[in-house]
Amino acid sequence: MKLLKDILFRARIQEVSGSTHVAIEHITMDSRNVQPLSLFVAVPGVTVDGHQFISLAVEKGATAVVCERLPEIINPNVTYVKVQNSAEALGYIAANFYDNPSEKMEIIAVTGTNGKTTTATLLYNLFRKLGFKAGLLSTVVNKVNDKIIPATHTTPDAISLNKLLAEMVNEGCGYCVMEASSHALHQHRLTGTIIKGAFLPISHTTTSITTKHSTNTSKQRRFSLTLCLLRRLRLSITTINTQK
Repeated sequence: MKLLKDILFRARIQEVSGSTHVAIEHITMDSRNVQPLSLFVAVPGVTVDGHQFISLAVEKGATAVVCERLPEIINPNVTYVKVQNSAEALGYIAANFYDNPSEKMEIIAVTGTNGKTTTATLLYNLFRKLGFKAGLLSTVVNKVNDKIIPATHTTPDAISLNKLLAEMVNEGCGYCVMEASSHALHQHRLTGTIIKGAFLPISHTTTSITTKHSTNTSKQRRFSLTLCLLRRLRLSITTINTQK
């Protein structure tokens, strides 16, 4: 159990309705998973806006709601926290809720168009062969030491990510190698997670989108965004040439 005021640390709060000195036992951005003493974070999505489900979350017992727009009807028994960016706030909230696991291990992110899974898996296997306890977060599978956990996304959402990292810490892992997709970076799934280094596999696809002859402007924008975000995190970036 955590106090709401503690897990809101670093979230850019604009307005609060209610008390932040309330107990939180669960955090979720999916109204279907809300239960009593939950914090529901309303995140605007591409096709669905979490703000549409605030009233449902409250009906199901949410103690608090984090959102970008306060609802018209305010329940006096619920705390509403308005933030500038719900997705960004969720990254910090998830990290705080799980006791900031990324501060207790070395996390290496692998990003880029191609080669993420291969590079991340090779690095994880290297750590394990050398006798280190390590975790892996990839498109194919997640691992905590040798325990296999099914993967649903290339990069988990902020809540799932920090839950997995916390499990790694509890199992004594000193390292985690993870795939970091450009979408995940853009959607703030890694916000609040401390990454010590990044690998950027370079292939013919990656190279082509950086040339003036490139016609795939969408890939070019995502690639540029990825590099920009990584530099903002002040990471040590290593490039790997995967071309044969």
